[in-house]
Amino acid sequence: MTNILDTAQRPAKPATVPTAPIAPITPLAPTNATTDGTGNTNHFNHREKQWVLYDVGNSAFVLLSTAVIPIYANSLLKAAGESNIVSTWGYMQTIASLIIALLMPILGSIADVQGMKIRFFIGFFGTGVLACCAMALPLGWIAFLAVCMLATIGLNGSLTFYDSMLIDTTTNDRMDQVSSHGYGWGYVGSTIPFIACIALIFAGPSAFGWSTTACTRASFVITALWWTAFTIPLISGYHQTHYRETADYMHDAVRGTFAELGHTFREISRNKPLWMFMIAFFFYIDAVNTIISMSTSYGTQLGIDSTQLVLALLVTQFVAFPCAIAYGRLAKRFGCKPMIMAAVIAYLGIVCFAAFFLRSATEFWILAILVGMFQGGIQALSRSYYGKIIPKSHANEYYGFYDIFGKTASILGTFIVAATTSITGNPSLGVLSIGLLLAVALVLLILQRDPATASETAA
Repeated sequence: MTNILDTAQRPAKPATVPTAPIAPITPLAPTNATTDGTGNTNHFNHREKQWVLYDVGNSAFVLLSTAVIPIYANSLLKAAGESNIVSTWGYMQTIASLIIALLMPILGSIADVQGMKIRFFIGFFGTGVLACCAMALPLGWIAFLAVCMLATIGLNGSLTFYDSMLIDTTTNDRMDQVSSHGYGWGYVGSTIPFIACIALIFAGPSAFGWSTTACTRASFVITALWWTAFTIPLISGYHQTHYRETADYMHDAVRGTFAELGHTFREISRNKPLWMFMIAFFFYIDAVNTIISMSTSYGTQLGIDSTQLVLALLVTQFVAFPCAIAYGRLAKRFGCKPMIMAAVIAYLGIVCFAAFFLRSATEFWILAILVGMFQGGIQALSRSYYGKIIPKSHANEYYGFYDIFGKTASILGTFIVAATTSITGNPSLGVLSIGLLLAVALVLLILQRDPATASETAA
């Protein structure tokens, strides 16, 4: 629930680039693991745990961005005589999303070169952490939003490379479970620094004699330290096993990036199951993101107390933890795509509930629990399902396109809700319009042939 208090195997064939032999691709075998007696591995190996920990680290900044940062930005705006935090914050997020959407396919193509993925990841992660610390400086509202946008770009850029690391971390048959645990532990882990920051902001003035502003700024540093601590294991242990060029061909790979992007786009357009899923993902993740971003604004408009909204946000995080992990296990039994479709259907029900029944704090708490039950699952399985149906040697490039669909989707849904509400004057109809996006996505998923089934069989 963002904006709290109104505040995502083909060989390389570049058109003009000499192609180096693709390195042998060897799946990672889980180590030090036990099985449940049927051959299914229950325990995570060391690399999988290191990968999951980054979700725990970056989610702290994500959660802070939903509750604390917009409130602090609003105080800076009011001090400068400005008042419209919703549009100002929205413009900042939109610009950051567009920058990431434009950069990621290009940088992702270069990052598919051997040894480059971790370098780009560290670059974006470092930018995000440093910007998060810089937000603690005494800045005016324009400078603060600029630094905040830089932190957001760093976060989202690192996540694109992080998502593509999943294929180097585990095997196809374990992707759903590992990805789900990443989201699950990220949800619950992020609440630890968040609660500490909230306690500091409210109790710090009396306990330490600091001002509320100083305590808020200290929360940015605490979050940056948490983010860093849980990223170090991934940086120290990651090894890229899927790539398209060796480092010796880096110069040619950079020159051929745009030709390679064009080739990848043509490959996607010829792969009907892939592009059908990408379009379906665009629509349903748009609906999911819109529900997250607009729910608190909708709740505030209905007159629900801000304290109830914050507590509901925490409830969503705790509910999402076991549910995201359960989704990974259910995907192992019923299949990844059927579970994604189940979540889309569930979100259709959530939209109808929000449009027709959400009128008080009690209904808002029910909404928070329902969102928590399916939010982590659909995000985690989308990430792992995509990793199964793309060429492993071009994973970062493909995840760059995945990021375009995820980021641009964040713009369309909120516009539809705003436009429908403005035209009809009824916010409930605005919320109900999200159901159209989910319906389109569901039809596309029903029509799409599932290539992951054959992929899992081969694995």
